[in-house]
Amino acid sequence: MNAVMPFSERAYGSPALRGARDTEYDIFSRVTRMLRQAPAECKTVATIAAVSKNNELWTLLASDLGHPDNALPDEVKAGLLSLAAFSIRHGAAVLAGTATTEPLIDINLCVMRGLRGEGAQ
Repeated sequence: MNAVMPFSERAYGSPALRGARDTEYDIFSRVTRMLRQAPAECKTVATIAAVSKNNELWTLLASDLGHPDNALPDEVKAGLLSLAAFSIRHGAAVLAGTATTEPLIDINLCVMRGLRGEGAQ
């Protein structure tokens, strides 16, 4: 038996003590940080990686929203699916060099505020 517990299994890092909203917030935060740290225009590998990660996040979210066990209200699901579709399309435009990452960052920040219960601002 290992006498040293990994940090992720200690009290505050334990998934049992963290809710789904906290986990979702952390994921959005990481991806948004990547987008903010990369150039807004698709000129570097960092931008490509950030936009790709954002597209992956929104694709996974859309898949989860479409699952029959998803308990969110239909109106919320529809709104999030619309954001997912826009984010993925816009991400493709960024990768094509015809758009910037600012709208992706704005959308993610709005979702993060919602996950924190701060509402629209």
